[in-house]
Amino acid sequence: MFRYLSIFLFFCVKSHCSFLTLNRMWLFWTTVHQVWQQTPFHPISVMKKHGFGHFVGIDGSEAMLEMARESGLYQDMKHSLLGEEPLPVHWAASFDVIVIVGALSVGQVPVCMVRQLCKSAKPGGYICMTTRSNQDNVEYKAALESELRQMEEEGLWTRVEVTEVKDWERAVSEQEDGYISGAVYLYKKLRA
Repeated sequence: MFRYLSIFLFFCVKSHCSFLTLNRMWLFWTTVHQVWQQTPFHPISVMKKHGFGHFVGIDGSEAMLEMARESGLYQDMKHSLLGEEPLPVHWAASFDVIVIVGALSVGQVPVCMVRQLCKSAKPGGYICMTTRSNQDNVEYKAALESELRQMEEEGLWTRVEVTEVKDWERAVSEQEDGYISGAVYLYKKLRA
C-alpha cells in the first residue's frame, strides 16, 4: 500500500474564518502522517474536525477522482495533469491550506508548479508539500529546494518547517528495497 494521498493535490478553506494557527497545522500534519496508510481520505476527515469545511481536489486520474467523489468529502474536483495546464485563475488567494503529497517528483509534477500553489493560497495560508529523497529523485529534489529558497528570498512565503522522514514510503523501483526516505515542507504565504 502506498503512503501518499490518492488525490495529488487538495485545497481547503476554513468554514468559519480564514485564520489557521501553526499549532493546528502542525497537529493536522502529524495526525495525517501517523494515519496515512489507513485510508487516502482520512486527512480530510481530520481537517473537518478542526473547522475546515470546503475541499477541492485535483488528480490526473479519472478513476481516482471517482473514488474521491464516492467518499463525499470533496465539494469540487478537477481532472488535471499539473504542469500541463495552469491552475484556474479564480483560485488565486483562495485557500487556507494547500497539500500536495506524492506528486512532487521526477516525471510527475514539474517544480514550476509550486509557484502556482503559492498563488492559490491566501496570505497567511499554508502550503504543505512532500517529495521523495531516493536515488531516482535526487536532481528533482535539489531543483525543488532551490525553487523553494528562491521564493522565500522573493518574500512570497516563509519556511515554517522542513522534516526529513527516514521511512517515507515503500520503495517501488528495482534498485531499492524496503522503504525510501522523503521530505515534508511546510511554508506560510506572506503576501498576495
